Amino acid sequence: MSGTLYLCATPIGNLEDMTLRALRVLKEVDLIAAEDTRNSIKLLNHFGIHTPMTSYHEYNKFDKGQQLISQLLEGKDIALVTDAGTPGISDPGEELVRMAHRAGVAVTALPGACAAVNALILSGLPTRRFCFEAFLPADKKERRQILKNLVQETRTVILYEAPHRLLRTLEELLAELGDRSLTVVRELTKKHETVFQTTVSAALDYYAEHEPKGECVLVLAGADGEAIRERQQQDWLSMPLEKHMEHYLSQGMPQKEAMKAVAADRGVSKRDIYAQLLENNGKI
Repeated sequence: MSGTLYLCATPIGNLEDMTLRALRVLKEVDLIAAEDTRNSIKLLNHFGIHTPMTSYHEYNKFDKGQQLISQLLEGKDIALVTDAGTPGISDPGEELVRMAHRAGVAVTALPGACAAVNALILSGLPTRRFCFEAFLPADKKERRQILKNLVQETRTVILYEAPHRLLRTLEELLAELGDRSLTVVRELTKKHETVFQTTVSAALDYYAEHEPKGECVLVLAGADGEAIRERQQQDWLSMPLEKHMEHYLSQGMPQKEAMKAVAADRGVSKRDIYAQLLENNGKI
């Protein structure tokens, strides 16, 4: 029988957040796969864990992943840990999980710290619906496209950012998404943890004068859904009715369904659309 891949969450700052179950599993498994062995050895030494360790990171995740899957298929149990927090969240561990499932290897997760979730519940912003974007890509074109996609995102948005890039990101958020409520959460679970409820523009002013320090989680209010609907309706109303109809007819939609869709876009009844088209064209 194959072994089990354990996804072990580790503390994101405060070592007291290590769970008893994670400690037991890290001691019992045959091998620990760590994103950065130099970082993880400090954690293992602190808790007196002497399990053999190997590196598994972004730059070896495919080749090393195959090696780890082979060992799992041989019956070895392996624990996967990231630098801090939960493996697989903005982390190469997601690839190993996919490989394990394809190989028929059992995978289980040991719950624990996750910076995104901790920041969200501390933010004071809506928590029922949210999206997680992790770190924005370094490529300018990809970065801009993601920000454009977020313009109409009504869910609360969670972003990770390093202190030396914080100002640039705030500038881009303000330019692309406009000014919104924002909570900047720094140094989660550590001695100098801060929860800064503000706006994008005010945060930009503040950090222009106060050098950002520590890893940051940005929790951003979603777009105003009602305002988006109003803008969309204005866009449709500014379009000639015949062109609006053609928008749906060109997609193969039957005329009656097209009129119904146009009426919904413009906030009027289907009967009004029919009457106006009849008036404009003399026939339907």
